[in-house]
Amino acid sequence: MLYDLNLHMGYVYDVPASGARHVIRVLPLSLPDRQRLIAGSVTVAPNADERTTFIDFFGQQATSVLVRAPHDRLDIRMQARVMVEAPTITADLSPELDELKEELAELWSVDPASPHHLAGPSPRLAEEPQIAAYAREIARPGQTVREIALALCARIHKDFTYDPEATTVDTTPKEAFRLQRGVCQDFAHVMIVGLRSLGIPAGYVSGFLRTIPPPGKERLEGADAMHAWVRVWCGETLGYLELDPTNDIPAGSDHIVVAYGRDYADIAPVVGVLKGYGNQKVVQAVDVVPLNS
Repeated sequence: MLYDLNLHMGYVYDVPASGARHVIRVLPLSLPDRQRLIAGSVTVAPNADERTTFIDFFGQQATSVLVRAPHDRLDIRMQARVMVEAPTITADLSPELDELKEELAELWSVDPASPHHLAGPSPRLAEEPQIAAYAREIARPGQTVREIALALCARIHKDFTYDPEATTVDTTPKEAFRLQRGVCQDFAHVMIVGLRSLGIPAGYVSGFLRTIPPPGKERLEGADAMHAWVRVWCGETLGYLELDPTNDIPAGSDHIVVAYGRDYADIAPVVGVLKGYGNQKVVQAVDVVPLNS
């Protein structure tokens, strides 16, 4: 599937900021046999006084910008064309839990794709006994790792309510689990914590999701969204599987990958600091336009 992507993220400040530095991660990745970034650009207004591009540890292109002049708003825009192939569905060659632990212990690699980075607590994901107990309830003797991951994905989708008003970007998995409400970030974080508690390496995926309007309704401009889902290591033979607990589906050709990390802290679309005070208003609009549907 060939897509054109357009993203606008706007920040409007009550009081002008006298300076700001931000790191931006919004361009889709190029991934062998999965996704190819054909062209892409990131622009910032007001114009940055300093701008550098670098590749972070997990292989994502990031843009660092410094704006020195006072400004009452910051606008970030991304445009890209990307080709996405649906991941091939293969036979379940994943091991059972005990065998997975043995495979992980024998794997010495710590390169960016290593599951060792996804096996323990990370900056925003501590161990949570209640989530661990919840995950243990769905793990049955004799199940493969993929079967366990699919079962936990389905249970979170069933038990949790999608509610954008219930949580914020800073909500912890513990609080989201207590509420059993939230958005894709919360669903993904809870699933990751649950899988790691079972000894299954799991990480966070950020990207874009093509949305399809209800029958008879027109597609609204800017109505698509940035999205988050989960990457699960299913052993050396099967490798990584990506699951979307918000929708209870495997990631497919409608899921466009921007970045991989341990949790949201590794791959937030925009992080930074500014000199100022007061409140800010944030607006976001995303268009994921298929060109060959």
